[in-house]
Amino acid sequence: CRYTAWPVFCKECQDVIYDPALDNIYQQIVLGIEERETKLLDEKRPREPYRSWTPGEKDNLALDNTSPLPCQGQRGLLNLGQTCFLNATLQALLHNPLLRNYFLGDKHNPRWCKNKEDCACCELDRLFSATHTPPPQPAFGPTALLATTWRAAGSLAGYAQQDAHECFIALLNAAHASARGSTLLKCNCIVHSTFGGMLQSDMRCPRCNSLSETIDPCLDISLGLGPGQNTLAGCLKRFTQSENLSVKDWSCQKCGKVSHEANKRLSIKRLPPVLSVQFKRFEQRGTETYKIDTPVRVPSSINMAPYTTAALDGSGTYPGPEALYDYELFAVINHEGQIDKGTTQASRASRIRCWCRFDDDKVTPATLAGMLGASAPVYMAFYVKRRLDYKPFITPTYILARESEAVREREALAAKARAEKEQAQAQARAREREVDDELLASVGA
Repeated sequence: CRYTAWPVFCKECQDVIYDPALDNIYQQIVLGIEERETKLLDEKRPREPYRSWTPGEKDNLALDNTSPLPCQGQRGLLNLGQTCFLNATLQALLHNPLLRNYFLGDKHNPRWCKNKEDCACCELDRLFSATHTPPPQPAFGPTALLATTWRAAGSLAGYAQQDAHECFIALLNAAHASARGSTLLKCNCIVHSTFGGMLQSDMRCPRCNSLSETIDPCLDISLGLGPGQNTLAGCLKRFTQSENLSVKDWSCQKCGKVSHEANKRLSIKRLPPVLSVQFKRFEQRGTETYKIDTPVRVPSSINMAPYTTAALDGSGTYPGPEALYDYELFAVINHEGQIDKGTTQASRASRIRCWCRFDDDKVTPATLAGMLGASAPVYMAFYVKRRLDYKPFITPTYILARESEAVREREALAAKARAEKEQAQAQARAREREVDDELLASVGA
């Protein structure tokens, strides 16, 4: 995302103009203010100053004899047998700016990947390369990625209708398992660096008024729908409201007394760079599952500061300027029809804010008003931060992972070279002994 300066009116041509120089000055002023006011994890150290990237000598050598490719990715995906849920999910991932920059930036190269089979990141890299090609191109069939998804999540295997949200989580889990930097503890892989956030659950004891906090990682937020007209802000407000729960034999950690009631509140402890929101449109009633067709008004941008733990803990304040909590919509997934006869579509915005609707292999222009006002209820919405925050004066984790992997590879190559040298020396000594033995035998004869 980029900053936008105020329009400038030119007296000579009597029209509103856009001046890149003025826009650049505006960007530098806003960045300077944010860098001075932002407080991150370590308040004693300021935010690292922003430095624009310019290609150096190595970059220019790498860019020689290369041809630029379009980054719009307006290519449809073939329906491989009721796989509209997969196509819609893939289109949302393909137009995720962080994932796009990661895979098109060659951060995961299938030729150098150590996962020999069932690597979701390799298949995603091939998908990004196939869809970001000069137009016109026929629709692409993601057969290899479909097979990888089936093997990673057996519940999605087959040609029956499946859930786009379940497919989304399965793809993220498969990509996490095969990505560089993947760990079981503090993971810094591309999946958790993009979608990873933290939810905090507070349980308050009605007897001693003590508070018990539980923090859990999350890749998305699932919001319930209320009666009447729903908005994203209203759903988030209900999600973070305190509620009295009737729990069975809940024991307070402080007073140790057993209670059948408790007050619970959810809040967002840490916001992810890309916010994925799912609306709970499928309800289980006995043995039957029903779809909730209630429409939801989804805004093109939203400020997430009021729903954070820092803002809800009583003070109502949060660290850093408010602009760091602004999110901008870049993709939505709609579900039309019923559960067993439905179709899933995706809509997305490009870098120049042009919206397109993806219905499997059909790609048609769309507008923001037409997309948000569509009759098909929004099932998932994807937002990206307008300003990405980062730790002060710390080397990015993917660089550390790449450097440590390079060190291990050099050590492995050096060990292999030493073993080959020792083997060659042993073979030479063995040949020398054979020659000596033959000489002694000939002298004795």
